[in-house]
Parts: sequence; C-alpha cells; structure tokens
Amino acid sequence: MTEPAPILTLTLNPALDMATEIGQIVPGHKLRCSDPLLDPGGGGLNVSRAIRALGGDSLALVALGGLTGDRVAGLIRAAGVTFLSILGPGETRQSLTVNETSTGLQYRYMLPGPVWGEAERLRVFTLLRATARPGGISVISGSQPPGVPADFPGQLAQSMPGSQVVLDTSGTALTEAVRTPIEGLSVLRMDSEEAEGLAGAPLVSREDTAAFAQSLVRRGVATRVIVARGADGNVLADAGQRLFAKAARVKVRSTVGAGDSFVAAFVLAMSRGQSNAEALSFGSAAAAAAVMTDATQLCRPEDVMRLMPECGVEAV
Repeated sequence: MTEPAPILTLTLNPALDMATEIGQIVPGHKLRCSDPLLDPGGGGLNVSRAIRALGGDSLALVALGGLTGDRVAGLIRAAGVTFLSILGPGETRQSLTVNETSTGLQYRYMLPGPVWGEAERLRVFTLLRATARPGGISVISGSQPPGVPADFPGQLAQSMPGSQVVLDTSGTALTEAVRTPIEGLSVLRMDSEEAEGLAGAPLVSREDTAAFAQSLVRRGVATRVIVARGADGNVLADAGQRLFAKAARVKVRSTVGAGDSFVAAFVLAMSRGQSNAEALSFGSAAAAAAVMTDATQLCRPEDVMRLMPECGVEAV
C-alpha cells in the first residue's frame, strides 16, 4: 500500500477559541455566561485537528506569541496535533462564540490579531522551505495576519516548490489569488457568497456555480476550484469535469469549523490518492458532521462515516 502524501497546514493568525452560552443577549446588561469551552483555533489548526480525528496525520505550522500563544500551544498538545511554532509578533488573538439559548442564534466575535512585519514574513518563508516536502500537500487556511500584503498566499506558495498547495482564505487575499493566479495552485476553495462577489452576479443554481468554478480553472487560477453552497452541498470543477456532492440533512448546532472539516477530509483523501469524487463526498460528509457538534468542536469520525452515503456525487 502506498504511503499517504505528507500534509502540512499553516496557521499564521491563530486564536484561542472560547465558546459559551447565555439565555439572552441584552444590551447594557452584565451577561452571565456558562463556563467557556477552550480550543486552539484558526483555519490550519482546525484542519489539522480534524485530520487527526479522521485518522490521519499532519504537521501544523503555527505562529504563536505571548501568554495567549502559550495557552494555545498547550491546547494543541492536549489535542495530540504535531506542530512547530513560529515566533509571532505580539499576543496571539482570541475569539469568542456565544450561543443564545432562547433563540438558537449564534454570535461570533473575531479579534484581528497582531500586525506582522518583514521579520515575521522572512521567518515563515525560511521555515516553509525547510519543512514543506515536494509531492506533499500544503494547506494555507484561515485569515491572513494584519500587515501582510494581499498576495501573501502566493509568496507562501513560492516558498514551497513542488508542494500541492490548497488555499482556503477570504477577503482581499482571495480576491488577489483570483485576480493574479498563484502558479501551480492545486485547490482553491471558497463559499457561495464569496463566489458571487467574485462573479459579480448571483449563482442561483448548481450549474451556475459549477460554470463559474470551471471558468476560474480555465483561467489558470487553480487546478481544482471548490465552492461550498451551504446546506445545498459542494461543487468542484477541474478542466474536464464539474461535480456536485449533496449535503447531508442534519440538525445544525454550530456552523463553526464546517469549512475546516471539509478541507481536512478533502486533503486527507487527496493524500491517499483518491479521486475528486471520493474526496468531495468525504469532505461534504465531514462538513455536515461538523455542524452537528457544539461550539468550536469539529467533525466526529463516526458521524462522517454514517453521513457518507447521503453525500452522493453527480456530474453537473
């Protein structure tokens, strides 16, 4: 049996994720919350945590700083994730998720994180050149740190020659990756709202989404483009095929971590040499499993396996 390709995840703007509950959010009042659940957060870290939950291995590169960074490092160790820390500037940020039990609404408060300078950028380029392995899979996921240029994901990819780079980001970094394609980008993932913003028009049907995704592939933006259509499912396009995986019908408890769970399952399937269809189905099941869990918890493997039959793949 062929050894899986090594997986590297990169988290440059991690967070100490706190999740709590309250009966009702009332402006101007002291709000007494439940004891918080604490997790090491940030896109790449969540991907590594979900990969481990699904029975895979990865190496997480994480920028950490200050006392909060120390706390996050302890939580990463407790989660059993193999990681290397990069010295980040200032204090690692925090994020807060509050579930309002009276309404079922969820409120997510995301702090920006410390500003990066040239020294931090040079450190991460050096570490990537030393750790990224040709033929491996490198996941750039989550928000980019304040202070880095819009084309920073492209600069990161250039520091990992020969690696299959998977990019799941947002905002100006995503816009720049589409406007100025990153050479050799293997996978670009976005959600439907982001895709519509880039397309400049509503993507009402699965066919609309698939056509847009394939147009990006044919422009050289990435070898594969994935668009998450929320509760409808996920679309994948490459140069020769357009696929859709249906989302399993589940009771939603929290949407936190659904995208990261999708990426984790998808790259784990990639690393094992599975097909686009198999990877898309696995990712869709992991995303559905993640929304069934509380707060910042990710997918559970037993839920993923149970939901797989519901996440069938068809051509669009």
